[in-house]
Amino acid sequence: MRLARTRRTLIAALFAPLALLIPTTSTAAHAAEAPAHQPVRHVPGETVTLPVRDALAALTVADESRAGYSRDKFKHWTDADKDGCNARAEVLLEEAVTAPEVGAKCALTGGSWYSAYDDRYFDSASKLDVDHLVPLAEAWDSGASAWTAKEREAYANDLDDPRALIAVSAASNRSKLDKDPAQWLPPYSPYWCTYVTDWVADKTRYQLSIDPAEQAALAERLTACPDQPITVTLAH
Repeated sequence: MRLARTRRTLIAALFAPLALLIPTTSTAAHAAEAPAHQPVRHVPGETVTLPVRDALAALTVADESRAGYSRDKFKHWTDADKDGCNARAEVLLEEAVTAPEVGAKCALTGGSWYSAYDDRYFDSASKLDVDHLVPLAEAWDSGASAWTAKEREAYANDLDDPRALIAVSAASNRSKLDKDPAQWLPPYSPYWCTYVTDWVADKTRYQLSIDPAEQAALAERLTACPDQPITVTLAH
């Protein structure tokens, strides 16, 4: 089942040099074992914490390539726990303001939802999309093209980090498409700090790169935001 989302609490993570990290227990243990002159090496499953601006600075900046991309290369909306509700439905159930009724094949009836992208409420699951915060095409461009099919499937159905998938209005999601923050920000500007902070966290979680325009846009936007520590469990 999907972990509970605290919508306005920004958590996250990072692969970064030891000198920059605010260590968690696992990080501190690695630090004690590593020679003083070497940076700590982080591995999938490890949890790390870092101020978001430092997290952004630690991301690899590289040009992106869409070559070979197909959405079909990310198997999505799977039912990993075999409870009859796929990943999309799990997000809708978790984020409902008013819980819907769950029918056969996890059909959702009634309920209400809040779309943070455009500050709107909806009374039907059919009016919502579940957005991959970092779109599948963007993930492909910035590192996922080298992953295995199973790794891409895990990314596309990530219920372990509540920032990865978010229920939003269909209109806002289809306006976003596969754009990064240099090209698109949510229509509701008070959400921008949350959005870019979560974007950095998600890229950190999967050790995805950022392109130069993306890096500049994120850096500029974060100057107007709190330098919030983000904590994330590395997935890749």
